Amino acid sequence: MTESPEAAILVDDLADDIVAVRLNRPARLNALTREAVAELNAALEAIAARAEVRAVILTGSGRGFCAGQDVAAADARNRTAPSGVVERLYWQEQFAGMVERIRAMPQIVIAAVNGPCAGAGMALALAADIRLASRSARFLNAAVRLGLTAGESGMSYMLPRLIGAARAFEILITGRPVDAEEAERIGLVARLVDDFALLADAEALARQILENSPFATKHTKRLIWQNLDAPSFAAAVELENRTQMLASLTDDYKEATAAFTDRRPAQFKGR
Repeated sequence: MTESPEAAILVDDLADDIVAVRLNRPARLNALTREAVAELNAALEAIAARAEVRAVILTGSGRGFCAGQDVAAADARNRTAPSGVVERLYWQEQFAGMVERIRAMPQIVIAAVNGPCAGAGMALALAADIRLASRSARFLNAAVRLGLTAGESGMSYMLPRLIGAARAFEILITGRPVDAEEAERIGLVARLVDDFALLADAEALARQILENSPFATKHTKRLIWQNLDAPSFAAAVELENRTQMLASLTDDYKEATAAFTDRRPAQFKGR
């Protein structure tokens, strides 16, 4: 499906099983207003419920991925109709809810980070399962410069797990930018892509992933995220064992072993 061009969030079906979600306020570097956040949360919920969709590509329109919260909109609101505690908490939870929804989606989520990626936009990218970045990408959480903490939309949880606590602490406490080359070097992104090829490479990566069985991809994602917080090695292995046993009972596993023996591509049915 395709939303109207005026929408803050565009959803496009690239194939029966791949959907692109595009932040669409290019004049503001796709900065997030409250309305845009509500649109994105609704779009993510709708996609998560679509059983036929197996991969989601998240990107931004124009020359940037997402500049984070629309500070100008927040300033205008603070000057004219400042929110009370209850309203502020509600919208804080809606901002964090974007990340929670991405993490909870059964689909594989690939962030195709084009240009500036700041604040809550950086949190969106961190929540994805895989990040590809254009060479013009630039990551930034400058909340500490705005009188806020760098603990934004799950970032204080996700960034240390992706790049290690020492690097994450220095980046978040200084509020300094991380360019594309550094992002690749420290493991923040899987790889760099020329700007013109970013979306094509993201779609190619999605198609490569989807050559594997639906059960395998869905539950590998779940295993990795859950075992990052496993209380022990034994608990992690226990979960792996349970999931592997379930996978071995699927028709797709039988098809995969037969295809390997017959030296032919497997034809997965999702059963």
